[in-house]
Amino acid sequence: MTTPTAFQDLIPHNHCFGCGPLNEKGLQIKSYWGKDNESICIFHPSPHHSAGPLKYLNGGIIATIMDCHCVCTAMAKAYQMAGRPIGEGEQLWYATGGLEVTYKKPVAIDKAVTLTAVITEVKEKKMIITCDLISNDEICVTAKVVVVKVPPGWFE
Repeated sequence: MTTPTAFQDLIPHNHCFGCGPLNEKGLQIKSYWGKDNESICIFHPSPHHSAGPLKYLNGGIIATIMDCHCVCTAMAKAYQMAGRPIGEGEQLWYATGGLEVTYKKPVAIDKAVTLTAVITEVKEKKMIITCDLISNDEICVTAKVVVVKVPPGWFE
């Protein structure tokens, strides 16, 4: 069985702190398609990702991984709608237009977390994606991300 390649590993010139495989000091999240319009990411926190209490994941790290997972999901969807593999042809870039994060419960730092993103709205230059962060079989954080298309060359 072949393992699919993560969205992030197919996006050219991706130096992002949260998702860029070209950023060796970054978080290097990996996102994959699940069901229709749904993507999954499993993130393994490290001890240096802690909040004040060492047993919890930092809220900024949480927001970053949710944001990056959703933006990369939007990019993967855009390539899918264009009928071509991620990274082929004219580059399709998206960026965060809005991010609402709701922290419901602390997130344990000693276990992997699962992010599930669902594309709820697709327009020509904007997508809306919701995301749940699950830890210990509970939804601990939710997010709504507005992702907007940016022009070619934006990343240069």
